[in-house]
Amino acid sequence: MLKIRDDDAEDNSLKQESQLDYVSYESELQMPDIIELITKDLSEPYSIYTYRYFLHNWPRLAYLAMVDSKCVGAVVSKLDMHKKTIRRGYIAMLAVEKDYRKRGIGSELVSLTIEQMIKEGCDEVVLETELSNKPALALYENLGFVRDKRLFRYYLNGRDAFRLKLWLN
Repeated sequence: MLKIRDDDAEDNSLKQESQLDYVSYESELQMPDIIELITKDLSEPYSIYTYRYFLHNWPRLAYLAMVDSKCVGAVVSKLDMHKKTIRRGYIAMLAVEKDYRKRGIGSELVSLTIEQMIKEGCDEVVLETELSNKPALALYENLGFVRDKRLFRYYLNGRDAFRLKLWLN
């Protein structure tokens, strides 16, 4: 596990270390933390129904990165049949709190959800990310994803996206 220094301690000379833990989604009680975290980062506004669609149908594919009781990262995914022949995983949302980036948290969250997808017989994983989101593109490409297609004006803000794909079989 990754150790993180807590710089907000009352006495800066006695800094406490906080433990980073990765946990599976367990209940709707975690949903406000996930929504708050994802709303800060993603360009698309999601309704509560979108979150419930993913989290209620595929709770085993959602993971949170926790420091003490604070959610600092989350991934939300699904796995279903594509064209009746391929078991396709889809990473719908990934966000890491700004102060906790560049520590491998996003990569670990994605790895956890992909490991679970593999256990369930997943053949490929896809996602979309903004063309201009260089950190996300680097993260996914470092995990083996390739740019599969450019999606013009994909987002509500009019920006283009790349569809990224990871072939597992």
